[in-house]
Amino acid sequence: MRSTQEVVDHHLECFGRGDLDGILADYSSTAVMFTPTGALKGPAAMRPVFQTIFTEFGKPGTSFSMKHRSVDGDYAYILWSAETADNAYEMGTDTFVVRNDQIIVHSFALKIRAKG
Repeated sequence: MRSTQEVVDHHLECFGRGDLDGILADYSSTAVMFTPTGALKGPAAMRPVFQTIFTEFGKPGTSFSMKHRSVDGDYAYILWSAETADNAYEMGTDTFVVRNDQIIVHSFALKIRAKG
């Protein structure tokens, strides 16, 4: 069984590659993702969110910087910033709860500034 650190590492590696199926495989079938626009339940409901993110972060000139990463038991937290062709992500945070080798809860918040 993978540790919380290993699950989060895999999640971030899949994010960096734009691997939609890989990232969704990290979630349990009943996982809940809390977003700024509401809660999503299950990987199928999360798919469109990641498709949109991968489209934006897949554009040329995108940069991503991990500012902080912390893991404690079943819990993980990351703080990051990024810049894409369209937006500056001045701050992004993700919190994960991992049990039985899968993410069961994920919340995130962003401070975004549109370019232009």
